[in-house]
Amino acid sequence: MKDMNRGPDGRVPARFSALGRVKSFAYAFDGIGFMLRTQHNAWLHAVATVAVIALAVFANVSASDWRWLIAAMATVWVAETINTAVEYVCDVVSPGYHEAVKRAKDIAAGGVLLAALGAFSIGLLTFWPYFR
Repeated sequence: MKDMNRGPDGRVPARFSALGRVKSFAYAFDGIGFMLRTQHNAWLHAVATVAVIALAVFANVSASDWRWLIAAMATVWVAETINTAVEYVCDVVSPGYHEAVKRAKDIAAGGVLLAALGAFSIGLLTFWPYFR
């Protein structure tokens, strides 16, 4: 009979601990920091994020408009982090050129582009009434 406390690899998972949760946040912040230090497009997203926040403060946007702007910015950042992870995994799995790896990277980059275009559209629609 299978031991229900074991994972698919046969190991017993670590018990829940507050320290383990704190470490998981530290790993996440390390990943975000690495992305910000190494990815040029993340720098562009950071500049755009600061610009949108500054413009929203200047325009005194409503709480409901802030919600849209935050959702749009978060979507772009999530897409960029996933794209960066895909690129790094692809580089480990296939250090040399492979057409399938190129496609995977291009698709992930396309996801960031779609998120950025959506965020730009949300930004235009959100800010339009404040500046017309």
